[in-house]
Amino acid sequence: MDLSMYHLTAALQDEIFIPGMPYCSGDMILTICHYIIKLCSSRGDQQDDKVITLLEKLSDTVEDDRTDLFENRSFAILLRSFVTELKVFFKVPNSKGITLNPIELLAVFIDFLLEIYDGIRDGISAYNDSFVSCQTELKFLITFLGDKPVSHPTSLDENKNVLTDIEAVANDVGSFLYSFFFNTAEKDWMRDDRSTDLALADILGKVEQVKEKIKEQCVAVSWKMLTPKTSVVSLFLFDSLLDDLNLIMIQKYETSIDVKDRIRTIIEELKSLRSFLQDMEVRKHPELEGFLIQTSDIAYEVLYILTSYAPVWYLNLRLPQVMEKIKLIKLPVEKLNKYQTEQVSSQDIVVDFHADANRIAGMLKDVENPRQKAPSIKEDISVGLDDEANEITEILIGNQKEQQIISIWGMPGLGKTTLAKKIFSDDRIVQHFHIRASCVISHTYDKKNTLIAILTSMSSLERDELSELDEDTLGGKLYQSLCGEGIRYLIILDDIWEDVWSDLHRYFPENQSGSRILFTTRFEKIGFQASDKSIVRNLRFLTDDECWKLLQMKVFHDVPCPLELVNIGMNIARNCDGLPLAVVVIAAVLANMKKNKTNWEEVAESSSTHISKDNSCMKILELSYNYLPMHLKPCFLYFGAFAEATEIPVQKLTSLWVAEGFVERVKHKNSNLVSYGYLTDLISRGLVLVGKRRSDGGVKTCYVHDLLREMCLTIAEKDNFMKVIQDQLPIYVPHHRLSILSSSITPFSRPFGLHVRSLLGYLPEPSRFIFSNMELVKVLDLSTEWSQGTKIGKLELLRFLSTSAMPSSIGKCRNLEYLFLDTMKNGELPNLIFKMEKLRCVHFKGQISWREREIIDESFQINNLEAFSTFLIKDENDMKILRYSPFLRRLKCKFVSVSNSANPNYYPTLNFLNHLESLSIISNLISLPLNLRKLTLTRLKLNSNEMKMIGELQKLVVLKLESASIEDNEWNPNEGEFQQLRFLKLHTMGVELKVSSDHFPRLEKLVLTRFRMAIPSSLGDILTLVKIEVRWCTNEVEESALKILEEQQDNGNELLKVKIVGLNIQVINKLRTLFLLM
Repeated sequence: MDLSMYHLTAALQDEIFIPGMPYCSGDMILTICHYIIKLCSSRGDQQDDKVITLLEKLSDTVEDDRTDLFENRSFAILLRSFVTELKVFFKVPNSKGITLNPIELLAVFIDFLLEIYDGIRDGISAYNDSFVSCQTELKFLITFLGDKPVSHPTSLDENKNVLTDIEAVANDVGSFLYSFFFNTAEKDWMRDDRSTDLALADILGKVEQVKEKIKEQCVAVSWKMLTPKTSVVSLFLFDSLLDDLNLIMIQKYETSIDVKDRIRTIIEELKSLRSFLQDMEVRKHPELEGFLIQTSDIAYEVLYILTSYAPVWYLNLRLPQVMEKIKLIKLPVEKLNKYQTEQVSSQDIVVDFHADANRIAGMLKDVENPRQKAPSIKEDISVGLDDEANEITEILIGNQKEQQIISIWGMPGLGKTTLAKKIFSDDRIVQHFHIRASCVISHTYDKKNTLIAILTSMSSLERDELSELDEDTLGGKLYQSLCGEGIRYLIILDDIWEDVWSDLHRYFPENQSGSRILFTTRFEKIGFQASDKSIVRNLRFLTDDECWKLLQMKVFHDVPCPLELVNIGMNIARNCDGLPLAVVVIAAVLANMKKNKTNWEEVAESSSTHISKDNSCMKILELSYNYLPMHLKPCFLYFGAFAEATEIPVQKLTSLWVAEGFVERVKHKNSNLVSYGYLTDLISRGLVLVGKRRSDGGVKTCYVHDLLREMCLTIAEKDNFMKVIQDQLPIYVPHHRLSILSSSITPFSRPFGLHVRSLLGYLPEPSRFIFSNMELVKVLDLSTEWSQGTKIGKLELLRFLSTSAMPSSIGKCRNLEYLFLDTMKNGELPNLIFKMEKLRCVHFKGQISWREREIIDESFQINNLEAFSTFLIKDENDMKILRYSPFLRRLKCKFVSVSNSANPNYYPTLNFLNHLESLSIISNLISLPLNLRKLTLTRLKLNSNEMKMIGELQKLVVLKLESASIEDNEWNPNEGEFQQLRFLKLHTMGVELKVSSDHFPRLEKLVLTRFRMAIPSSLGDILTLVKIEVRWCTNEVEESALKILEEQQDNGNELLKVKIVGLNIQVINKLRTLFLLM
């Protein structure tokens, strides 16, 4: 059914005057159309066909003549004919054929009425007070419908009468609004002031009667009910909830003394509980986790009540009930604390603990505290894959000239991706193929992203550059890159699903030079469907001995397993049923606890009932989750919010964790660094995988195995931690986080997400989304395209915001800490950004300039910015603004001009930024801070003095020169310079390197991209150098890299690796004579 809603939307944005309907507006008609279309579509009733036909005619009229609807008589006639059909939609709809429950359906209808109120013209000013009162009461009713006394299953029957009365009020309001706006009778009694006042007074009177019943109902049932289990908690997350409660108390209830006193009392009681739980060291008494769960959920409930539209009388009813709940929890906690103080076994105390206190949790008292030492991040260890890898490698480098497809299939967790990576990096593969590329497909296949991933994997093209191209252009680039005469390529398509190859195969030319395509897939048929000549290999399960060998390597590395643990360990390995992923995660559990017989026997007993091939090792994965320290559980579950096979930028991920409140606030320590420590801990436990690494060796992107992601989704939804929306956006949800991964979801209504703390992914219909309905939200990480100036309202608790455009109301988000703008368009930065005290990170994908550059007054104050990119600096005024950011650690900026008419001798400097560690500069060099560890210079002309200044930076570890030039095209470092440099990248440069091993005594990696001059052989003598990477450089550069490798091998240096990426077939063929490692 094509209703041409795009054209209807465009045409109805302006107000339309219809004779007999003076208060109608385009926005109002559009709101009604949206609601009716979705209602009719949801229930699929044939009786709605007439309405749909009228809407189609209305839409067609708009499409035919959108230039002047005010004068369009046919449009007015059609609209008037449609009015009669509208009346039936101004009452609560029947739930027949609609998936929403009665409470949600009632809330949807009330919200529809509120949307009409939002679209009311200024012409009703005579009734403004009454309309506002009615609107306020409707908002309260929606709040009540989502509150615990109504939503709790045991109270639905008891609330039936209240719900019936609320429905009656909603129908009365609907009837009133219909008559007020669309009654075209000659005797229009509803337009009479007295009649309108009487009608509104009657509605408000009925609302008062409903509120009396609500009071009775709250007193009767609310305090007895425990709030729904949230389960995923930690002391740090609870601290964040207490901070939010304090903020709400101060900012929203400063003038309400009674309410403020009640809130303050609740906060103090919650702090007292928190203190008890900390004193008893929750991690050493996992059974107490149930208390923390209940305590945290009370805090969530209070936040919900305080940030809703509840009137003071309702708060005075509900808050005392919350205190009753606190007393119920506090009594046994105090008793248990007393027993612990007296060193009496907690087993002597009878407490109603949550089900989370399972029989294996007790051994967690012996788990080492991961915050006491930084875990090392080990590379992949594989066992049992050597023979399989060798056989497939022999096929890939075989003599067959025709293009060939090899497919490795098997169930998730068997190690298909690990095997593919092992083959991809094999010496023989590196030597044999001129071009190699690898990308992950997954069932969420996106053609454009796949083409970009392949192109970036095999060339020096940047992702941002390629993202501007369409699919056909990208496909053409890929084909042209592979079709050269004699070019032999290997492309790995990891986790490929049905129909993907049929969509991609035309981009991989058959050039009769022995090219290969390698699939990994869950399905045997994928390989056979791709080609009747495909070679299809089924990946086997590991033997028990191989499982035991892998487990030992993961737990003990090079140290032998203690004899007393061997038999138990072999039993644990046997329980893994040959699944490598199961071995890896259970090994991580064993590695992070004390290695004694008692602990291992507990794990052996637990694992024996958890693992089978049929359930794809999901149970043992859940077992590994149960063994995580409490503070890591929410961090791990958060991976479920991202699409499958997505590599997540670590900078963004760790910022999200901080904003969510998952991370401990350590005095005098950067929260993102603490958060990064949590990530490396998860990596060391085998639960998170490294995607890409930074130039300094740190983790740049990460991801989780698809099975682990499925587990995250299951646990997160079960424990009300997070829900991933696949089809319908819910009205009320108990989950604290929503992730919308589909861009095609159309909500039935604006979500009244008063429970929601975080919203991630695609935002349906952002222009209709009302963020004032989500006052608890702390994180908005949105992929939807926004128009400039979109309003998000006053979100007091918002800590993280990522959008495509700067919201006009950004200044109202006073507690914002992280701001990401994901657009390549240049923008302007309002000066109020520099007045936001909590803001610590501002990241713009494009370039941003300061909007009001001349205005620096006493309202400016020192801010807490730690990261800022990409700032466009035009003159001295822009430099001044950075002086208000003395704590910057990372800065990326571009200098358009360094001249200043008032001060022609002005020279920009950043040496006042004493905390700056990472700096990226475009266009002009400036005076540099002395503490820099990482420096990136782009499109600069550098003289000898400037190179000397860079070389004298005593802490510089990473240096990248991109599209830069050096005076006289020579780089001749002085003695004593670059003493700490470990990573050097030279991109698109033609400078002669007059350097020796003495100049970079600690250099570990040299990367040359599109470089034009030979590498001096003396660089190979640097004792610390382990890798030279040459990408798309001249023959001279490639030959010099080969020469260095040959010389070092002749000298017995087996540590140096050389990687060459390019299309110089002569050079690549020469590599075959060398033992070359990636």
